[in-house]
Amino acid sequence: MPNLNFLASAAAALVFLTSGALAAVSPDEAARLKTDLTPLGAERAGNAAGTIPAWAGGITQVPDGYQPGRHRIDPFAEDKPLFTITKANLELYKANLSPGAIALLNAYPNGFSIPVYPSRRSASAPQWVYDNTFDNATSAHLVEGGNGFADAFGGIPFPIPKSGLEALWNHVARYRGTYFVRNSSEAAVQRDGSFTPVTTQYNMLFKYYQQGGSFAGLNNTLFYYQTVVRSPARLVGTASLVRETLDQVSEPRHAWSYNPGQRRVRRAPLFAYDTPGTTTDGLRTIDDTDMFNGAPDRFDWTLVGKREIYIPYNNYKISSPELKYKDLIRPGHIDPQYTRFELHRVWVVEGKLKPGARHVYSKRTLYLDEDSWSAAMADQYDGRGELWRVSMAYLTNTYELPSTGSALDVFHDLQSRRYMVQWLDNEQPGITDYSQPAPSDDYFSPASLRARGVR
Repeated sequence: MPNLNFLASAAAALVFLTSGALAAVSPDEAARLKTDLTPLGAERAGNAAGTIPAWAGGITQVPDGYQPGRHRIDPFAEDKPLFTITKANLELYKANLSPGAIALLNAYPNGFSIPVYPSRRSASAPQWVYDNTFDNATSAHLVEGGNGFADAFGGIPFPIPKSGLEALWNHVARYRGTYFVRNSSEAAVQRDGSFTPVTTQYNMLFKYYQQGGSFAGLNNTLFYYQTVVRSPARLVGTASLVRETLDQVSEPRHAWSYNPGQRRVRRAPLFAYDTPGTTTDGLRTIDDTDMFNGAPDRFDWTLVGKREIYIPYNNYKISSPELKYKDLIRPGHIDPQYTRFELHRVWVVEGKLKPGARHVYSKRTLYLDEDSWSAAMADQYDGRGELWRVSMAYLTNTYELPSTGSALDVFHDLQSRRYMVQWLDNEQPGITDYSQPAPSDDYFSPASLRARGVR
C-alpha cells in the first residue's frame, strides 16, 4: 500500500514549485555571497581562458574631473579594440554571440559591426545594497504564480536564483539609484535614417530602495515613474505617470496620462504587455522598455543557464557631448564606431508565451549581466517563431551612485529595417541627476500630473 503521507507531501511540494512560490536559499548557500560569489551573486573568478577577469570590486571611485549631473568621463578611454566582428568574420566568433547579434550582422553586412574591447568588470553598488542583498537571499520568495516577490527590500531579491522568474525579478528590481531626474530624447529611425527626436523629462522614485524603509512599508509599490514631453512643439506638455506594483497580477500597475490639448488627466486603461509605447512609431511595446518590465504572467520563464557572450558594456563614448544625434544615428543601426562590446558571463532567461495567452511575441530571450542583473540584450520572436526584434542596452557604470545603467537603449525591427533609440542625451546640457532630494509620494499623484504637464 502506498505511503499516503509521502504522496500528499510530494503533491504539495509539486504545487508549491509550479506555482512559483519558491523558498529562499539556506544560510550556508547565502554565505557564498561572501566567498566565491560577488555580493550580488556573480562568480568572482574569471573564466578559464583568461578572457574574462576576476571581479575585484568594480569601479569604486569617481574619475577626477567628473561633475555630478554632467556627462560622464570615460574611465577606460585609453582602451583600444581587440578586434571587430563583421559579417565577413562572423563564423570565427559565432559561439560567443547571441542570435540577435548574429541577425544584425547578417541584416546589415556593410554597416553593422561589433568592436570588442578588453573585458572590464566595472559593475559595483553601495555597501548597503550588498548588505540588503545578503539578507534578502535567505528571506525573499516569489508570491504565488511568481508574479511578484515578498520579504525583500533594498537589494537584489534572489542573488542565487533557482528559476527563470527569480532571475527576471532580479533584473526588474535591480539597483538604479533611489531618485533621479533625467532629460533625454528618443527617436524612431526610418529605413533611410531620418528621425525626429522627442525630448522628455523623466522623474523616477524607487520606493524599494529608499533607505530606512522596509518591505512592509512599500504598500506593493516598486517605483513611481513620471514623464513630461519638452519637444517637439506639437507634443509639449504631454505627461504620464506610472505606479509600478510588485505584484502586478493581484494589483496591476496604475497609469495616467495628461493631454495638454484636452487639459484632462485620464486613467490609462492598459499600459502594459504588448501595448505599443507612446511616441515609438510601433517599434517598442510597453514591456520592451528596459529590455523587459512589468507583469511576467503571460510567459513561462526558464533559467537556461550561463553563457559567455559579447554584450554592450562600458559605453561612455556613446553619450559624449562632442557628438550630435545625427552622428550616432545611421540607417538600420547606430554608428558602431562609438560603441563598445566586451566578453561577459550572462544569465540566459527564456520566456515562452503560455497556451491561450495573448502577446505579439511568441518567445523572448533575455541576457542578464551576471555582475549587475541588468539585461544587456533581448531577442523577441514573432508568432511564427522567427526572430523579429533585437534590443540592446549599452551599459555603463553610473559611478556617482555607483550602479549599472544604460547609456542608450536601441530596439531593432528586423522585418521593417527600422529601429528606435531611447536615452539620447548628447545634446542635453546634463544627463541623469541623482543629487536632488526625493519628493514625497504626493508628487507622483494623478492630481499633480496636470501641473507637471502645463507649460
